[in-house]
Amino acid sequence: MAGIRIVRAGREELDDLVPLFDDYRGFYDAGSDHAAARAFLTERIGRDESVIFLAYSTPHGPAGFTQLYPSFSSVSLKRLWILNDLFVRSDVRRGGVGRALLDRARQHAVETGAKGLILSTAVTNKPAQTLYESCGWQRDEEFFQYHLFF
Repeated sequence: MAGIRIVRAGREELDDLVPLFDDYRGFYDAGSDHAAARAFLTERIGRDESVIFLAYSTPHGPAGFTQLYPSFSSVSLKRLWILNDLFVRSDVRRGGVGRALLDRARQHAVETGAKGLILSTAVTNKPAQTLYESCGWQRDEEFFQYHLFF
């Protein structure tokens, strides 16, 4: 993973993070809105409600990010991190950025004494599934996931 630098994003990194976050939302057909993306990220960072790692790839600049939200496991009495977002710019995919971000997320979970990390991905997102499984993630075959959206 030579040439990849990962930083924990703060307000100073917003100019680099917002375009990536906006592209990520576009990937899910949310539409582009840089101002709303900036406001959302500023609030998450300002309230310390998420941990965002931003990857820089030499010589490509800001290349991707992952955003983790805290949760807890009542059964294990430990912290749990939800890996909610992972995005790598299309022109630098398959260059190790996604793997580096997943490794950094794992390191953060270990550093915080967490039980682990969880994530969801679309059943059609085979490239992401391949990456996750190559990094040791296991698909849940025991539990169903349900949603109640408004």
